[in-house]
Amino acid sequence: MQPQKNRTKVVKSREIGGLVAKIQQKAPIYWRLMRMDRPIGTLLLLWPTLWSLWLAAKGMPRLENLVIFTLGVIVMRSAGCVINDFADRKIDGSVQRTKNRPLATGAVSSREAFGLFIGLCLVAFALVLMTDPLTIKLSVGGLLLAFCYPFMKRHTHLPQVVLGAAFAWGIPMAFAAEAGALHENIWLVYLAVVLWTVAYDTFYAMVDRDDDLKIGVKSTAILFGEQDRLMTGILQGLTLYALLLVGNRFELGLYYYLGLAVAAALFIYQQWLIRFRNRDACFKAFLNNNWVGVAIFAGLVADYSLK
Repeated sequence: MQPQKNRTKVVKSREIGGLVAKIQQKAPIYWRLMRMDRPIGTLLLLWPTLWSLWLAAKGMPRLENLVIFTLGVIVMRSAGCVINDFADRKIDGSVQRTKNRPLATGAVSSREAFGLFIGLCLVAFALVLMTDPLTIKLSVGGLLLAFCYPFMKRHTHLPQVVLGAAFAWGIPMAFAAEAGALHENIWLVYLAVVLWTVAYDTFYAMVDRDDDLKIGVKSTAILFGEQDRLMTGILQGLTLYALLLVGNRFELGLYYYLGLAVAAALFIYQQWLIRFRNRDACFKAFLNNNWVGVAIFAGLVADYSLK
């Protein structure tokens, strides 16, 4: 009996060792699949969530909520990237910018990717369970939006609107967790972020427009056509107007409006960048929106801290 037990231990040890080796081998690929090597999406999702926490708390929010929502942003953005690549696995290989993604090259299987998505969603839900019942209920909407967005580009020229709705969903969730209720004016912030997201993701879609036209993928960049600069400019103007209303409704002061002035200057710079619709310049304009989020957040923090 003893030799049999020893052989069983050896087999189990080898199986565990093989599993660990596989995880070590796949970890860098999963890291890229979750787009952890490209944090711009996480940042664009994080800033509005932080705006909401500061507005709800009228200053520094509770530390636990700050940690929960920062981690939640990272996890849900990763989940969104995974399900996006899962949905696009058959078309990414035809697009110059995405042809080397793990699912497009076969480095990760569809089954692995979907399993990773489920795992990330479970982690995000575990974080939400640390909040209150209202926030938990709201989280269902965020999950549905995150899951639906990648499939919208096959059915509508407005997938950027769905992305905006998904990206902005952290706003009511964060506000509810911090304030214990939803204030009607928080939906103005939500609207502003939806408008802003459609504008900057149109810049992103302008990078892929030629490829998308060939493979039949839809986007606002294709819908707007030659009016893309005008439409993104209008969207940016509406974003600023909505944020001006936010300042009025939440009784914010000088530093907040200075932050908006910086954001306006950045929007003008982005319009200058895309004037020739050059791919690299459009992508640079998209990336520049990180500083828009920073400027508004800095204005909020300064306004509440220096009152």
